[in-house]
Amino acid sequence: MNISLVLGGGGARGYAHIGIIEELKSQGFEIKSIAGTSMGAVIGGLEACGKLDNYKKWVTSLDFLDIFRFLKSPFKLDGNKIFKKVKELTKNDYKIEDLPIKFTAVATDLTKKREVWFQKGDLFKAMQASSSIPGVFDPVILNKRILVDGGVLNLMPIAPVMSDLNDLIVAVDLYAPERELAFKLSKEATDTQNILKNIWSKIFTEKENTVNQSIDLMMDVIYRYRKAEYIADIQVDVPKNIADWYEFHKAPTLIEIGKYLAREAIEKAKKRGILKIQNGKLKKGDLV
Repeated sequence: MNISLVLGGGGARGYAHIGIIEELKSQGFEIKSIAGTSMGAVIGGLEACGKLDNYKKWVTSLDFLDIFRFLKSPFKLDGNKIFKKVKELTKNDYKIEDLPIKFTAVATDLTKKREVWFQKGDLFKAMQASSSIPGVFDPVILNKRILVDGGVLNLMPIAPVMSDLNDLIVAVDLYAPERELAFKLSKEATDTQNILKNIWSKIFTEKENTVNQSIDLMMDVIYRYRKAEYIADIQVDVPKNIADWYEFHKAPTLIEIGKYLAREAIEKAKKRGILKIQNGKLKKGDLV
């Protein structure tokens, strides 16, 4: 079954996208097009160029010293260093128009006060622009335009895939209502996360201030208005309380949660008639 996949923004919660993609593919969905914003653009771009596995191995094996290699004074993340590493992981330069999967990265143009859809040109520049969280990463300057995180205007960009001739649109909402999910990691994984948590907390010292709380509220409200514009056939709801946007140390947990939530969304789609089982395989349901 061919699908268009829409990956929303939400900082560290975007690691759930990795597990969602893995689960969708394992159940027979073939991803033909992807649109993403912020972390969704990063994960979506890596899947589109076939290098998501390399990235997953890296983010789930980061240690104390690795994180310090991506800092700049005064104890802040350096977006340029991070994307240099991402390019090293892919071992190639990519043009969006040449990717085997159709891809759109959504950024925000502060100069012209509007969305920008990257559907051609340098893949990594598009991913970096789309994920340049204001106040955390430097903006991307391109053709005299100031580009920042796509989530400023559009946290779940369904519009770019509306014209694709695929069976279904599957969208991932990283701002879904809070709920409790019971997940346990091994003691080794838990110990590693606790060590890294202390580092990330020092990097994101601004996480508690009113500016960042206001930005989070603004993005939440904007998203609730924007998502009414277009509706996906299947929506994977990722509760916003599973991780704060800055908790990047939770990658292993969030990936597993993504798999669980994808399975849950698929089962709901079956009950609603969006999906059906035919000859032992998932097919588009009669209600689509």
